Amino acid sequence: MTTPLRLGIAGLGTVGAGTVKIVRQKAHLLAVRAGRPVEISAVSARNRDKDRGVPLTSYAWEDDPVTLATRDDVDVFVELMGGSDGPAKAATEAALKAGKDVVTANKAMLAVHGQDLALLAEANGRVLRFEGAVAGGIPIVKALTESLAGNEVTRILGVMNGTCNYILTRMESAGLPYDTVFEEANQLGYLEADPELDVGGIDAGHKLAILAAIAFGTQVHFAGVELEGIGKIVIEDIRAAADMGYRIKLLGVAQMTGRGLEQRMSPCLVPATSPLGQLEGGTNMVVVEGDSVEQIVLRGPGAGEGPTASAVMGDVMDIARGLRVSTFGQPAATLTAAQAAQSATPASYYLRMNLKDRPGALAKVATVLGESGISINRMRQYGHANESAPVLIVTHKTQRSALNEALTAMGRTGVVLGDPVALRIENL
Repeated sequence: MTTPLRLGIAGLGTVGAGTVKIVRQKAHLLAVRAGRPVEISAVSARNRDKDRGVPLTSYAWEDDPVTLATRDDVDVFVELMGGSDGPAKAATEAALKAGKDVVTANKAMLAVHGQDLALLAEANGRVLRFEGAVAGGIPIVKALTESLAGNEVTRILGVMNGTCNYILTRMESAGLPYDTVFEEANQLGYLEADPELDVGGIDAGHKLAILAAIAFGTQVHFAGVELEGIGKIVIEDIRAAADMGYRIKLLGVAQMTGRGLEQRMSPCLVPATSPLGQLEGGTNMVVVEGDSVEQIVLRGPGAGEGPTASAVMGDVMDIARGLRVSTFGQPAATLTAAQAAQSATPASYYLRMNLKDRPGALAKVATVLGESGISINRMRQYGHANESAPVLIVTHKTQRSALNEALTAMGRTGVVLGDPVALRIENL
């Protein structure tokens, strides 16, 4: 009889329970496809008595995930606890040192410690796989490390946080303000325990840093990701963007430039007719541009029990079949230290501001932009209210540093009320 692949699963939350369900319910299918049975030997979680909707009594239980990771009857340690440090990191390191392969869905741990863990895995002749860590059920890691390995990737971009995409599309479709939709998302259980991980762009920034490492052969450099969340987006921005043929997305963009590695996670305007512009609800989308393949688009559910457990099991099945791939698509020792770009690639920008309702106010703003070397592509002015005049401006391509200089100078004109909003326009 063919030797089974034995799993030790640490973390029995939504994804962990979903993984157990797949192993139990699809046992015959997995065995046929892998050429060997896939079984669970032992599990670990904080609460032994919690009902997780799946039987666990047939598996050994370990209170300590490190002990689970080093059991003799575990071939693959499946880390689904989460957290950049603590038990997740300790157990992952212990598993690799004990000669176990590791499958994880822990984006935070990989974004912070990915290089060290990759070196540890390779030093011990093990593999560390993490399809479930990025974009849920979308097989983007496998696509980059395997299917697109013959390409020089020029740019990777996408919507990588379903919660933010839900909030922004819900604001638009229902005409609701940010705070209302934020609370709605919270009641539906879409937000992390610390909501800033979602709406602040941190969760999506972790994913972008991981993908950039694979795409450009660099060490993971989360500290180099420019982060800006969606908390400042108001319904007026949503409506104005739509009026001009755009939609607002929390967009991650990574590209290698002559100035270094550019990594941005921020609200951007994208053409409403583009694939990203048409993305609705909690769905994720990743766009990869390569020199040979040109552009491909991958779309699918970015979180949840089924989609993420599906990704976890994809990694498990690769190991069961004997497929061995370097953590980030090439030996960790060959990954170069990422040099963060000091300035972003030039782009057009959307500007929203309130001007004092007085003659010459708009002319002063136009003069400031001109003195900073920024030309206006188009402009719209909406109805006056309370002695203020809402104005929207779309610029031609410019450096963000020049725009920041102009925004500072606008504050000295005496005609701008409050802080202007500036959002990058990303063309596809």
